[in-house]
Amino acid sequence: MAEPAAESALPLMIQGGMGVGVSGWRLARAVAMAGQLGVVSGVAQDALMARRLQLGDPDGHVRRALASFPNQEVVERILRKFYVPGGIAKGSPFRPVPRLGLRPNRWRDELTVAGNFVEVWLAKEGHDGLVGVNYLEKIQLATPAAVFGAMLAGVDYVLMGAGIPSEIPALLDALAVPAKAELSVTVAGSDDRHIVAFDPALLLASAGNPPRRPRFLAIVSSDVLALYLNRSPITRPDGFVVEAPSAGGHSAPPRGRLRLDDTGEPVYGPRDRADLAKVAALGLPFWLAGGQATPEALADARAAGAAGIQVGTAFALCRESGMTPELRRRLLSDAADGTLEVRNDPYASPTGFPFKVAKAPGTLSEEEVYAERPRLCDLGYLRTPYLKADGGVGYRCPAEPVDDYVRKGGSAADTTGRRCLCNALTADVGLGQHRRDGYVEPPLLTLGQDVSFLEGFLDGFPSGEYGAADVVRHLLGAR
Repeated sequence: MAEPAAESALPLMIQGGMGVGVSGWRLARAVAMAGQLGVVSGVAQDALMARRLQLGDPDGHVRRALASFPNQEVVERILRKFYVPGGIAKGSPFRPVPRLGLRPNRWRDELTVAGNFVEVWLAKEGHDGLVGVNYLEKIQLATPAAVFGAMLAGVDYVLMGAGIPSEIPALLDALAVPAKAELSVTVAGSDDRHIVAFDPALLLASAGNPPRRPRFLAIVSSDVLALYLNRSPITRPDGFVVEAPSAGGHSAPPRGRLRLDDTGEPVYGPRDRADLAKVAALGLPFWLAGGQATPEALADARAAGAAGIQVGTAFALCRESGMTPELRRRLLSDAADGTLEVRNDPYASPTGFPFKVAKAPGTLSEEEVYAERPRLCDLGYLRTPYLKADGGVGYRCPAEPVDDYVRKGGSAADTTGRRCLCNALTADVGLGQHRRDGYVEPPLLTLGQDVSFLEGFLDGFPSGEYGAADVVRHLLGAR
């Protein structure tokens, strides 16, 4: 494990790792320069890097970061494949990156490592603030290569939720050597252990200095999971983010039998509220997330023994957010006039976890937009490995064509209402796919369900625009 940080070194607030590129390097850098922990989302960074290069990398940021990557042969292969001076023609499809799988694929690993390196390197450029990276436990196949890329760029914290990240501390230990690492992968229908393996030596041009091991924060929704992870040094993180059901993106389902209210949202009860006294008794730092974006919430969190708070939505709506300006301004406008609706949809995500969906015209939150989208799965980050009849491993996603999913052993009932988050979330940041038939992938927006922090806060910004540093100052009680 990493050496525990001194109390004074712990951030009071963590900027949430949101979406695919919403928590991009610009946002994380701005938060880090304001003295708090800025976090980039590590999901689909291979695709984001490849698409930015295909658009011509107009500001040169991706190429500038790649110039510092420790293996320039890898960089040359990436630029030959994806960089288009001046950018591809408007409306042209993006060239794909390899999909995740259990079978070793060096090219896929190179893209994953480089993509995560680029995002973290840019977030850390020009300052000495703290930068973290956020991953989903559900996307196990990408984790070892992705984490190593972030570590090569000097990432300070790794955060992970949407599952039980019990193997991440050992993974970080191995990659910091660096040594060959492996991670268990869940394969539906199989009792055997399956792994995804990654060997850093295949990507490093020379031995060089080993990467520094980052601290690991497990994102949990209950004290039960925190106690479970703390039971052994092998699984023990360096701290926790304790997330309430109101937090944006994916959230844990209610404990026990799933019950829905009259609006079709999951019903949470007392068992779904973490006992903070039990978490504090573990002796590890923790931060509270979900509806925490006020100075009073920060004070209450500190009084409960927390090191501070994690805040997502307030940062997702600031000018440095990776969300396209048009979408961001629409959400801000709706929030300001009280018409913004954020629904905790139990079926939208292919992961099976409830997912917060912000209602907005022209997005997959509208049933007619969802119905018009052709079902397909071409990015595949949320595909689930499953055991085929012949003993091999296949991949399926409940958001893919229904017949394909059923043919692979899935239940047709599990496909109802599923949205293709992989394609929709890339569209949120202006990098959605354009199909050869002219179809353009629509976005799907996620926010936390508590936007009350905007009341009064926006009064100080007549234009409706604010920055990450403004959020930090507000939460610290500076304005």
